[in-house]
Amino acid sequence: MDASLGFSPERLARIDKFLAERYTGPGRLPGTLTLVARHGDIAHIGITGHADVERGVPLAEDTIFRIYSMTKPITSVALMMLVEEGRIALEDPVHRYIPEWKNLAVFAAGTQKLGFQTTPVKRPMQVVDLLRHTAGLTYGFQLRTNIDEAYRREKIGEVEKSGTLADMIAALGKIPLEFSPGDAWNYSVATDVCGWLVQVVSGQPFDEFLSDRLFKPLGMVDTGFHVRDGQAHRLAGCYQPARAGGIELQDDAATSSFLKPASFISGGGGLVSTARDYLKFAQMLLNGGTADGHRYLSRKTIDLMTANHLPGDSSIAAMSKSMFSEAAYDGIGFGLGFATTLNAAQTLMPGSDGDYFWGGAASTFFWIDPEEDLVAIFMTQLIPSSTYPVRREVRTMVYSALDD
Repeated sequence: MDASLGFSPERLARIDKFLAERYTGPGRLPGTLTLVARHGDIAHIGITGHADVERGVPLAEDTIFRIYSMTKPITSVALMMLVEEGRIALEDPVHRYIPEWKNLAVFAAGTQKLGFQTTPVKRPMQVVDLLRHTAGLTYGFQLRTNIDEAYRREKIGEVEKSGTLADMIAALGKIPLEFSPGDAWNYSVATDVCGWLVQVVSGQPFDEFLSDRLFKPLGMVDTGFHVRDGQAHRLAGCYQPARAGGIELQDDAATSSFLKPASFISGGGGLVSTARDYLKFAQMLLNGGTADGHRYLSRKTIDLMTANHLPGDSSIAAMSKSMFSEAAYDGIGFGLGFATTLNAAQTLMPGSDGDYFWGGAASTFFWIDPEEDLVAIFMTQLIPSSTYPVRREVRTMVYSALDD
């Protein structure tokens, strides 16, 4: 801990005590890692519990986590790099890059088995719709509509699946949209489609693009779509709530599909990473797009990405059709790959207007606060992320530790 970064060491320490007493001690979470950085330096790394409960492996600073939807901001940054190069534009129709989507229509009635009835879109889907989740796409786990059910039948968007990203794009072209692009917000496979656009526009496999343009230059040596050779012992187990109480294995670290290369490269949820690796990515964003003398994005592009892009300056709460999202409170808008705080008072917790964030299905979470020059990353492995209010609690306690 470094008190010179404007935190109270005693108040930072009570975050770990709280997590141990409330979560890892009683067996509600397997283990936790909380990383807080300010002014470009790490102020606190707190660790509780285990990476692998069954084998008694303690969680460590270099534990590798499934970050699931914390992949989305990385994919969005990759696409915006190509926007900066003039190779794709936010207002471009998506069918310019996926011709078979030119005649997508909107669901009106019916089922996949019996046939869908559709109506025309009010306007074509644009690239910006994919980045802000207003494209009319969905996730099968939303469990809300007949379109969700069609996604489940086709296993669209499931990270641990056979098939390829190209197969998913082809399948999506045969299923109607939930709504006309721009009419609503729905958490969806849209960021997987962004990964496909990166591949099409760059002419390079999506995973190679991320490696060459982001991971290698940033020094993110533990981040990728599978665990590298020699690192398997560092992968955490993933858990879910058990009916009898406590937790049970959801994905064993010793047999996980993340130990071998994936056929489906998911820009929406396929990466594994460490807290320190993700800090390198987040700190680059907080620095205005630079790290170690290398520029990844311009400061103005990051300003654009972290502004609210929901039509009419609306909020997620006002526009959402989702049964689930990684942002579950009021006062939040959505930019190009991130949720952004529009009104901190409406969130009912400490924060700053203009901070931006997202989380992953296994309860991981990060946020960036430019006003406070702060990055915070929370890692654990429990599905679903809605199980406990731990993100809200950690966020509150981090801000409560500020002492300047």
